[in-house]
Amino acid sequence: MSALVLPLPAFLGFFIGRRHALRPTMELRIDVQQSPGNIETELDALYRRRSLPGSALGNTSPLPIHLPGFAFHHREADGEHYLYVEDVLQRRLAGYTVFNRLVEVDRRIDPLIRGPHSKYAAAYQRRGIASAVYQWGLERFCLISGARQSEAAHALWRSLGRRYPLAYVTLRDKEVRYLGVEIPLALRDDLETRMILLGRGCTFDKLRPRYPLKQANKKRPEPRIANIDRPGPP
Repeated sequence: MSALVLPLPAFLGFFIGRRHALRPTMELRIDVQQSPGNIETELDALYRRRSLPGSALGNTSPLPIHLPGFAFHHREADGEHYLYVEDVLQRRLAGYTVFNRLVEVDRRIDPLIRGPHSKYAAAYQRRGIASAVYQWGLERFCLISGARQSEAAHALWRSLGRRYPLAYVTLRDKEVRYLGVEIPLALRDDLETRMILLGRGCTFDKLRPRYPLKQANKKRPEPRIANIDRPGPP
């Protein structure tokens, strides 16, 4: 899949020319460790139950993602997308990704953004599988990272950041607020700080908060309502 050319606001114009130079600074909290044995046990259980009624894999549709030896299956539930990757030669589940909705954003932003969460067996990592799945997602919405990342997830985001605009944002007051491409270490350690990849047709102008931060935090005054039951002055 070729890289997407997305319109960017003026304050991100410098990003295109400097993205390779800034790449080493794009670091976030890397402290998520998933047990390979637990992941494989879960994947094997999902695959064994694929033909049972109500199985997660039993109600999926094939996706036209072409990667030799693998089949990609998709289902959607309540706006969340589940992609399962099957090793058709070994007849096992290589892994899956869920593109979750975010409770941290409001209804205006909800259709534009999803948070991916993945589990892939160790033997299938760093083989371009998760990258193909994420690129499928980036054709439809922006992707925002979790508060913490595993080393494999962080490497994937760094790789995708060479083809898609990548920056830091913070989630606050149900809004996505742009922080920049390069930010101080203390700000990167903040649990509200996330990385974002812009998908097809998405710009930061579309994600721009409706109110400035100080206005969003300020409590709006209650409307004054006349009391029609109160008698007038004598």
